[in-house]
Amino acid sequence: MEFTKEKGIFQLPDGNWGFRFKAKINGKVYDRRFTQNADGKPYKTQQAASRARKVALEQERKAQDERVREEKRVQYALSVFSRSPMTVEEVFGEYCEKGRGDRAYATIRKQDSIWENHLRDAFGKRYVTDIRTAEVCDYLADLYYVNDYSYQYVESFLKMFYLIFGQAYSRGYLGIDEYDKLCKNKDTKIHMPKLKTDDDQDIVAFTDEECAVMDQYFKGTNAETAYLLGRYCGLRINECYGLKWSQVDLETGVIHIRQQMAYQNGLIKLVPLKTRNAKRDIYLNSVLTAHFRKLLDDREHLTELDIQQREQNQKFISDAGRKVSSLELVNCLPNGKIQTVNSMKYHSRELKVKYGINFKFHHLRHTYGTQLAVLNTPTHILCNQMGHGNIQVTMRYYVAVSERGIRVLKENLERMNIDHNNVTGRDR
Repeated sequence: MEFTKEKGIFQLPDGNWGFRFKAKINGKVYDRRFTQNADGKPYKTQQAASRARKVALEQERKAQDERVREEKRVQYALSVFSRSPMTVEEVFGEYCEKGRGDRAYATIRKQDSIWENHLRDAFGKRYVTDIRTAEVCDYLADLYYVNDYSYQYVESFLKMFYLIFGQAYSRGYLGIDEYDKLCKNKDTKIHMPKLKTDDDQDIVAFTDEECAVMDQYFKGTNAETAYLLGRYCGLRINECYGLKWSQVDLETGVIHIRQQMAYQNGLIKLVPLKTRNAKRDIYLNSVLTAHFRKLLDDREHLTELDIQQREQNQKFISDAGRKVSSLELVNCLPNGKIQTVNSMKYHSRELKVKYGINFKFHHLRHTYGTQLAVLNTPTHILCNQMGHGNIQVTMRYYVAVSERGIRVLKENLERMNIDHNNVTGRDR
């Protein structure tokens, strides 16, 4: 047997080739030696043996990784087995105590509501190791089909189950195989019931005619600024009323979304945005830029009496632990009084009664996204401007059927007809 300069490759007396390497199994080192392939045929050339050695080394590496993973699974299973079983109530209590310090106030309130009103009675006393996928799916189906809860609300329950099982797994109360079946494996994990055929999950956008009516309706009202921010920036209502003048940059034509307004224990506060992606810089169009310049100009020409009234009427609210005046907010009444997320309720009623428009502030956001999608705005740019964490959410605006989109479709169809006629005319 003659060795070559290439490590692990050797030539046999009959002229064929072989290879060898060392493998470590359960702490012991073994020599691996091969002179034939899986079909029992010899390696005719040095290159064939070299290629086979590389493949064998990769296979051995993967096998070693799998042995390590299996050993960890066994150790984890033994550690879980040795612990006293934990109930769902105990797991959720531990999460509340140690695992949600970074959650938004509204998220905590929602979790507590679902737990106290639903999950505690249904699953609280059950051991997490005894719960199976089928019974959770049946529970979600009953909420949706029998109790007639909205699809979005039932999704909150699904997230709670994922949260509880994830907490149990991270603390060693649930084995990796059980956790995989409940939350990871696409074929076995808990999932939402099938959507009802009459459930409306579509993007709701206002028509151009409705927008024209609302443009005229809101013009000159105390809600005009908030309306324009929803219409031309796609802000969520909490982001809209939490916007401060210090975050409006008219030189660059950008507003910086950094916090939102919320009610906490009956108090109005400026609080962190719900998600990391909601923190963003949004570009202004000429309509909003002109509107903001007018507002600033009006502030520059306030009389001394106006200034005194504004200072008297101002309200101080909490902003990350410090007090800020309502005068710092973009959506502040001319007399200095604060406007809140409830300020749109009156206008919703008026638009319904006078014009038959079912006005929801969030539909301004839908309209903004749909119109920019129809205008072929790059998907990643629209995703950023709307503050989406998942680009698949943004894609819904590109597949939504809107009046403006249908109009573009019809125009394109007519262009096809014109092109067809031109071609057939030349053929004659």
